Amino acid sequence: MRIALFQPDIPQNAGTILRLAACLGLDAHIIEPAGFPTTDRAFRRAGMDYLDQVALTRHSSWAQFEAWRQVEGLRLVLFTTHGPTPYLAHRFGMDDILLFGRESSGVPDEVHGVADAKLVIPMRPGLRSLNVAISCAMAVGEALRQLQAGPGNTHGGAVD
Repeated sequence: MRIALFQPDIPQNAGTILRLAACLGLDAHIIEPAGFPTTDRAFRRAGMDYLDQVALTRHSSWAQFEAWRQVEGLRLVLFTTHGPTPYLAHRFGMDDILLFGRESSGVPDEVHGVADAKLVIPMRPGLRSLNVAISCAMAVGEALRQLQAGPGNTHGGAVD
């Protein structure tokens, strides 16, 4: 399982998600352009001291990311406030990429169009959205619970 961020806007949220990926042993992908510099130096300056512990891949565009995903045969699971399926009702797989959109605007229709699943985290009516880092943590937690995977056991099976 992998985490992907579509053109993230807020470096602190990206840093929090990269730290989550590092701590849980998940690969992370950033689809550029981002709203801030995504170089190792910029992340370190922002206090991202876990950068050496995360397997991070930067994709220069959506097209490059999508071409890579197709070659790898990975399923794209989009988290969106417009998703028809609650994330707790979804069956996650080890070949999933959990994709989270821009904090300011989500993802474009082109991305919605190729997503294999579109999931929503149900919220109280009238509220716009959760913080993307919180959404990511909730989604990853549920996916790992379903897969019974975790650090040192990311290929599935029971966790001691």
